[in-house]
Amino acid sequence: MTEDAEDGAEELTYADAGVDIDASEAATAALVSATGGGDTTEYAGMLDIGDRYLALATDGVGTKLLVAEALGDYSTVGIDCIAMNVNDLVAAGVTPVAFVDYLAVDEPSEEFSEQVGEGLAAGSDEADIALVGGETAVMPEVVSGLDLAGTAAGLAAKDHVFDGDAEVGDVLVGFPSSGIHSNGLTLAREAATRNHDYTDPYPYDDYDTVGEALLEPTRIYTYLLDSLHDLDVHAAAHVTGGGWTNLSRMGDYRYSILDPFDAQSVFEFVQSEGNVSDEEMHRTFNMGTGFVVALGREDAETLADGTDGRVIGTVEDGSGVAVRGLVLD
Repeated sequence: MTEDAEDGAEELTYADAGVDIDASEAATAALVSATGGGDTTEYAGMLDIGDRYLALATDGVGTKLLVAEALGDYSTVGIDCIAMNVNDLVAAGVTPVAFVDYLAVDEPSEEFSEQVGEGLAAGSDEADIALVGGETAVMPEVVSGLDLAGTAAGLAAKDHVFDGDAEVGDVLVGFPSSGIHSNGLTLAREAATRNHDYTDPYPYDDYDTVGEALLEPTRIYTYLLDSLHDLDVHAAAHVTGGGWTNLSRMGDYRYSILDPFDAQSVFEFVQSEGNVSDEEMHRTFNMGTGFVVALGREDAETLADGTDGRVIGTVEDGSGVAVRGLVLD
């Protein structure tokens, strides 16, 4: 990544592109307050059903759908929809078991519905969950194009649910992302299309076109659950909207990141094209690390040795996330 956004072009921020994270979080808090909130963790709603919890998480694909529309390729957005939901359940220590989708369209199309279905099937296979139904709504005056969202249900033994609070002295184990995943696309799209079309050649070797780089499906982390349940995990973070500041959802501490995974080329491309600052990039995107777990040192080394994760940092007294020379509050 560049030290700072390049001089010359106007510096682009997520808020400039149309998404104000602070305002979004305030609106979400107002909704939770108005509804009473229920029994929730940072990542899932929990219902005590006796010896276990039934957990629910809901999310959508967001403006990544506009890239799919531009390319006429909806075959992977179903994977994103599954991933964004099941990864939240994993961050709570919950095993996802089933998924229902909601597809809203301005007019029905067998072609893109089939493509969306292919992605949902692929995502459910990877996550090892059942697709148990869904709803397609035709709403021409409400939706332009399509919107895709869903809800994942999971079950967890009570001793499998993470406390959700890291501890000073914990070690952080990180896991690589597959790229931009399915958040921050409003900023990424704005930056990428300043000087390019989605069908333009991608200036790195990873993909053929700009659009393909943005459409890389979100990585699914359900494969970690067996390992996580065998260890004393204190908390976990699914790095989504808000980027690295998501780590603060594990508690008010200083998260010192010493060895993050390298950011994929798509982040360098977005930063360069949008003249986006390092701080804004890390406040918006996962920057190469899509999932983080906080646990004691011995357990952390066991987790890293037995998976594709690695120790990336520690939990300390203080506040904020210290990463790549930045401190994000």
